[in-house]
Amino acid sequence: MVVDKTVNIKEFNRNRIYMLLRQEKNLSKQDIVQHLQISLPTITQNLNYLLQEKLIANTGKIGNTGGRNAQVYSYISDAKIAIGLDITRNHVTTVVVDLNGDIIHINRRRQKFETSDPYFQLLGNIIQEDIKELDIDDSKILGVGIGVPGLITEDHQTVFYGKILNFTGETLQRFTKYIPYPAILVNDANAAGFSEIWATPDTKNAFYISLSNNIGGAVYIGNKVFAGENQKSGEIGHITIIPDGLPCYCGQKGCLEAYCSASLLADTADGSLGRFFEEVQGGNREKLIVWDNYLRHLSIAINNIRMLFDCDIILGGYVGAYMENYIDTLKKLVASRNTFEDHADYVRICSYKTEAIAAGAALPFIDQFINQI
Repeated sequence: MVVDKTVNIKEFNRNRIYMLLRQEKNLSKQDIVQHLQISLPTITQNLNYLLQEKLIANTGKIGNTGGRNAQVYSYISDAKIAIGLDITRNHVTTVVVDLNGDIIHINRRRQKFETSDPYFQLLGNIIQEDIKELDIDDSKILGVGIGVPGLITEDHQTVFYGKILNFTGETLQRFTKYIPYPAILVNDANAAGFSEIWATPDTKNAFYISLSNNIGGAVYIGNKVFAGENQKSGEIGHITIIPDGLPCYCGQKGCLEAYCSASLLADTADGSLGRFFEEVQGGNREKLIVWDNYLRHLSIAINNIRMLFDCDIILGGYVGAYMENYIDTLKKLVASRNTFEDHADYVRICSYKTEAIAAGAALPFIDQFINQI
């Protein structure tokens, strides 16, 4: 097979120019020459292509020397978008994400999950409502990522373990019967973890813990998901922290899931996680005991992960979003269990706190697009 090096170089230069404009926002041709050391004709050719594709815009002129003013080129963040869904037992959340990875629209509604045609039709209707509300042309839509609480085959087509929602064997084809765009199924914890890696690109190796109504995890090595031999890596919710302890939905006993699910906290405050933390902040004795036990059990899991992977550990999910006031307490608990370190600075709170699962399900489409320009 003969590789056309000219085409590869052309695409490489185009991507460098595009990425530079994403980073710097507004640049002239001479600015780009200085940054990238590429010839002016090459820059002009690629800028014309990006203008034609409506990925950048000519946004004015700079200079006041009396000579010819330089044109300024700017990156268009909403030139393309992707849509992400977070499917849970009782809710459907959709988000629209732009090329920056920023959420530009959120639609959350209470809806009981069903493996039924009306439910899948509803998903399609919700997406169409969002598109209509934002007046988005179909040509801008890169795809739809569907985050679900289940283990997904490597090709993103099938749920091979879905005990939480009782949907083992469900397929992408069924989920997208009424969604006329490219789509993928994504494990919810992997999706949330991807959103965090996107938000903190300097992170190379990390273990992401999704502390939501179900506990999940994602292992990132070299900035990529390590899925394991059978797409089951990172299932932190089902490590045993208390031998023969509380029963877990999986059929085992003593799983982290049984001790650190967000719903365990919310259930003590009429189903409201926000109210639970308000009462903790207010010094409610009952809630403080519940929270202390939660942190103690979580510290066991974190220390186990640190011993195995020796990497940063990121706390996300519903509980992760509330962790800021308690991270120092948790670090002390973790450090007290660590054999080799007297601190736990490797534990940190997620940067991407808003609808991380839905956004993370959409971001693979954004990532693929900007890297192939």
